[in-house]
Amino acid sequence: MSHSENGLQPEEFAEAAEAAIKDALTRAPEEVPATLAAAGLLGVCASEADGGLELDLDFAVPLAQAAGRLRLRFALAEQILLARHLAGTAFAAALTQGQALATIAWQGQHEDGWVGHARHAQEARWLLVRQALGAVLLDVQSAPQTNEATLDPDNPQTWLDVRDCPVLAQLDAQATQTLWHEGAVLMAATVHGAADGALSAAATHTATRVQFDRPLSARQAVRHWLARMKLYHEAGGAAIARALAPNEWGSARAPWPALMLNLQYATFIIEKAMHLHGGMGFTWEVPLHHALREVRKIDAAWGGGDLPQSLGRRFIDTCKG
Repeated sequence: MSHSENGLQPEEFAEAAEAAIKDALTRAPEEVPATLAAAGLLGVCASEADGGLELDLDFAVPLAQAAGRLRLRFALAEQILLARHLAGTAFAAALTQGQALATIAWQGQHEDGWVGHARHAQEARWLLVRQALGAVLLDVQSAPQTNEATLDPDNPQTWLDVRDCPVLAQLDAQATQTLWHEGAVLMAATVHGAADGALSAAATHTATRVQFDRPLSARQAVRHWLARMKLYHEAGGAAIARALAPNEWGSARAPWPALMLNLQYATFIIEKAMHLHGGMGFTWEVPLHHALREVRKIDAAWGGGDLPQSLGRRFIDTCKG
């Protein structure tokens, strides 16, 4: 099943995804997977044989954006990817139906023993971990864990000791590379959504906050900042769309530029939104700091400052060649 066969468009999923995620936000944590599964979000890219819709990755992008915009505390992108790439296994069916939670360790290898930067690993039953020749799905229910609260004291990052974890399934090197590329796209979409939420909040606040008988948005300096935020947000969306489209030779594009740009743009947009709120972005009434923390954690998971440096080196090497 693909959008070319039934006339569906990825944009049509955005509204439905937002409604389902808003519903999930009102539920108890243990009810969230079933709520998202009932709406078809977890199996959007999974095989039909596993209970999914078997749609292209394009359809998962608005779901990841909605999750970022609404600050969903659930590894939605990872669950979608694993249900897609474990096709034909009982694990894929369980993930699609929301019967089990899984996530991905974006840093570390199985051979290292300790792996980390796995979003919401505290609640996960299964964890995908890279190894020298691909990746393995591990049962981590009893794995020793340690939390790193530097970037987010409320929802700390988790590191796990996976040396004694049972191996449940394996992915070869090619499948692992594809999954990591698709993961970069969905992480870019997640932070793009977080930036969208911050931009909307800033636009609403500056239009309704009145000082000296005028809304804040009437001030030229504020309008300039909002325009720059909107420009960066649109550029980030264009980078994601470009990453999804094949290049001039019909091959897949590298997703790293889209991820790098969206991480940088989202950080700027959210920080500026907090500034325009007069610092209220750090309060429970305007909790924009949660979005900033999530973007910072994703940035750290994908290399932080190393990502733009590696892209720069790759570009220089290409020009030399």
